Amino acid sequence: MADIELHAIEKRYGDTRVVNGVSLTIRDGEFLTLVGPSGCGKSTLLRIIAGLEAQDGGEVRVGGTC
Repeated sequence: MADIELHAIEKRYGDTRVVNGVSLTIRDGEFLTLVGPSGCGKSTLLRIIAGLEAQDGGEVRVGGTC
């Protein structure tokens, strides 16, 4: 497995911003839990990390590459 780095991730649906400036690093071997209320962008962020959805801003790096 490789490190996953998120830098200033943003996502909008129309005029609604659902992810705003999320930055984090998940190191190889770490576990991460996303917790929050319904509609706060948890699933959207996971879809962006998985490459199933494009972000509107920021950068996702897996193993040091975009």
